[in-house]
Amino acid sequence: MLDGPVPAEELRRLAGVYCETPGYGRMRTRLRECGLVVLCGERGSGRTATALALLSELTDNQVTRLDPSEAVHRIAGDMLKEEYGHLLELPSDEPHGEGGRSTRGDGRDEGRHPGRLTELHLDRFSRQLLTAKAFGVVLVESGDLADRLLRGRYGMHLRPPGTEDVLHRHLRILLRGEPPEALDSCRELASREDLKAALGLDELRPKEAAGLAELLARHWRGELGDDELLDGCTTFVRAQARAWFAGADRPGTLPEARPALGAAAFRIAVAVFNGSPYGLAAEAAEQLAWEMSVTLDPEQPVGRRLFGTHADDRPALARAVVEDAEFDLGDAQIPVRAIRFQGEALATAVLREVWNGYHNARGPVVRWLRTLCDDPRPQVWVRASVAAGVLCSWDWVHGAGELIGPMAAVDSPVQQMSAATALAEASRDASVRPAVGALLKEWAASGDEALVTTALLTHGYGMAAGSVRASLDALAKAVRTGDVTTLSNAAFSVTRLLAGAEPGTVVARLGAWLRGGQRELTDLVLLSVLGALTTRTTYLWGLDESEELEEHARRPLLVALLATREPLAGKLADLVTLTLGTARSGEVALEALGRVLRQCADDPAQLDVVCGFLPLITVERRDRDRVRHLLARLVRDEDDPLDKDAARLMWEAAAEGAMR
Repeated sequence: MLDGPVPAEELRRLAGVYCETPGYGRMRTRLRECGLVVLCGERGSGRTATALALLSELTDNQVTRLDPSEAVHRIAGDMLKEEYGHLLELPSDEPHGEGGRSTRGDGRDEGRHPGRLTELHLDRFSRQLLTAKAFGVVLVESGDLADRLLRGRYGMHLRPPGTEDVLHRHLRILLRGEPPEALDSCRELASREDLKAALGLDELRPKEAAGLAELLARHWRGELGDDELLDGCTTFVRAQARAWFAGADRPGTLPEARPALGAAAFRIAVAVFNGSPYGLAAEAAEQLAWEMSVTLDPEQPVGRRLFGTHADDRPALARAVVEDAEFDLGDAQIPVRAIRFQGEALATAVLREVWNGYHNARGPVVRWLRTLCDDPRPQVWVRASVAAGVLCSWDWVHGAGELIGPMAAVDSPVQQMSAATALAEASRDASVRPAVGALLKEWAASGDEALVTTALLTHGYGMAAGSVRASLDALAKAVRTGDVTTLSNAAFSVTRLLAGAEPGTVVARLGAWLRGGQRELTDLVLLSVLGALTTRTTYLWGLDESEELEEHARRPLLVALLATREPLAGKLADLVTLTLGTARSGEVALEALGRVLRQCADDPAQLDVVCGFLPLITVERRDRDRVRHLLARLVRDEDDPLDKDAARLMWEAAAEGAMR
């Protein structure tokens, strides 16, 4: 068996910078008792440094690395060096590292791989080490094998030491000979917000902390400017993404490659569903793993492991955490276990690495996203369509043809809405926006109902056409020549624009359409106002959310606008009054207003808002009579009577309209 002594110089350098990981004392005690410890953790977490520190401490710096291709059960006693420390890192892509089954190239099972690591093998290895008065540390990456070994006597989970401690130790060495203030200056620089944003990671692993220390030291010496320092910080998250996907399908045949493909699929799914319920991300990952598997080997039957890596351990594969959160369902919030990356930059880095780095991976990713975009649950299709839009912005020609076009052309409301969302997200990129606008014009003139519908829905986000005004122009043009379906879709988009960043622009245009006197545009105004009365704000948020609306998410859009856009109250009142007084919309609008009043009666904050609005829509006597009859009917409702005190306050407010 091949082995290689660890140079004494490397061990001395390690002794100067190594920061003890939590549980280091227990690891040392276990190593003395058993002669063997299995350290389980992610690459870059400090596994190798901890192993070398333990072994060098117990053997007076007599440490050797064992051939990683050698299985533990094949190690004989005469292969070990007496009173030496032995370090063995199991490759993550080896079958014994995954505890799986091996098959022949034709798919026939050959039985369990002889190298599958068990507690029996470790017992034997431990006895050999104790006999030789030696010590051994085996490194295992997080996964099925680590999960199993951690339940045995040798397995120990490795938690990285704190970033601050590692950074301090490395800076102290790198700045040796510099003025005393150098260390404090570098540590202060490391806490700067722009530098943290450039890193994009919540916590740095030891290797990354060492790299940051080197950048900071070079910056102190004047070798790097501020821009170069920040650019260097961005390389850590890119390096992590590249390490995750480099050769992720090896050895290139199923089922040996399934574990690696599953890990890759899980990381991509977390990138798409970052911050979403864990169950959604896990199920999406399984679907993507299937797409990848059939792409790698179309002839090989593909199934799912039922009891693979435990749900508590799997997030470590994606440098993610699962934590308690509340998830918005529109009508209510529910407690969930949400998964998120430990760093805001990881999601983008993962998608960019897969999309731009591996062309053959695009096929399964595209098919997977299109499937998710047909899921009726908004929690699924919204996330998938946003991810699709991001990918399209990076390669418009490929994305528009393979992702957005097929979704827009099918007779599926969910896929059409997904395509619209993806187009709006892609249009965030200023260089792509003209192409999106041109495509929308082409679809609007195509005569294809599905494409026309998708174009109308896209204008509801107010970005794809270049501005809110341009989107309103496009919606008005479509309504003048369209049918009832076109009118309905256009009104939905206008209502969505009211919930966007420029509601004043939309309200002004609605008034202009009314003054123009065209029947089609008047109907568009009436339907849009009805949408503001009947639709909860949370259902209308686009990709450019207004923070002011957040606390009014479950309230009707009209109430949210009145609470956050007070200067628009008068114009909104004029629009509501017109809608109530028009024969073809009055009855529906009155019912909608009744639902708004009923909802506001139970909430003091909303009650104040609506009481301030009622005088604006009851200036004329007929308008006051309309509201008075409505309140009386709501109070007399046998099934759900309106609170009389609230009704009294509303009527007193409405009566003030006579004094205006």
